[in-house]
Amino acid sequence: MKITEHISQSESTLFSFEIIPPKKGDSIKGLFDQIDPLMEFKPPFIDVTYHREEYVYKEHENGLLEKWSIKKRPGTVGICAAIQNHYATDAVPHIICGGFSKEETENALIDLNFLGIDNVLALRGDHIKSEPAFVPEPDGNAYAADLVQQIDEMNKGVYLDDELENAIPSDFCIGVAGYPEKHFEAPNMNFDLKRLKKKVELGAEYIVTQMFFDNKCYFRFVEDCKKMGINVPVIPGIKPIATKSHLTILPKIFKIDVPEELEQEVAKCKDNAEVRAVGVEWGIQQCRELIDAGVPVLHFYSMGKSESIHKIATKFF
Repeated sequence: MKITEHISQSESTLFSFEIIPPKKGDSIKGLFDQIDPLMEFKPPFIDVTYHREEYVYKEHENGLLEKWSIKKRPGTVGICAAIQNHYATDAVPHIICGGFSKEETENALIDLNFLGIDNVLALRGDHIKSEPAFVPEPDGNAYAADLVQQIDEMNKGVYLDDELENAIPSDFCIGVAGYPEKHFEAPNMNFDLKRLKKKVELGAEYIVTQMFFDNKCYFRFVEDCKKMGINVPVIPGIKPIATKSHLTILPKIFKIDVPEELEQEVAKCKDNAEVRAVGVEWGIQQCRELIDAGVPVLHFYSMGKSESIHKIATKFF
């Protein structure tokens, strides 16, 4: 079922979460062990991230360097199929621009369509560590909007091979990312919202936000979206603080702010067990206000950990 259908058919706020594929060589059982405790809250869908390959250079005895591709977390398509089979819950694969030609993207989408996966989250993706900025593949999509357009074209039965006759259209529900505190590459929020509106005009049907810790950022973002003419569901992304290091790591990686009150409460903690308790309580207060405001879904970023999410969700679902 499509995300938009789940939302339209529910009279209350839904629960969902995002998972990270296991590292290469790890079993999917470990992933199921993380998912199992959260299934009691009946998530209608689970997001599965995609991590593009990184590169290393290995030196041979003759001094020459050979470029090796490393795929640290493979399996997004396979995990989505496993989730839908194991839990009878919709899985939402993240589809990214980086590292893919348009043909490779099309082939991945065909596989997903054959597997009966109804939803995709279209993202540009981050640059790899060896590059100072994002660089698209020579025949790849440069922006998330380009990727949305390609998926929407497939939904209309238009494939890259324009000689195909009577091609069967796909029927993906397309989600995209939104940034309540602005994408770090955008010069200002208005510019960022115009980019978001373009993605919606090209076929995006819902938005999932970057994590945030101040609900005012989300409410302001939703209002600004409406003023811009963006009227699709905006799903808030929630991440419970779990370690003291999150105070510096999360702002650095995701370009977000941590409210002063939360930072001060975490600073008082003697260990990470106390930090998790603070993170859970902050998350509960966040979610209560968001539910009272009628948000369609509470979407949690698990990052491989489900304990704090479980404690928060128990209060509402």
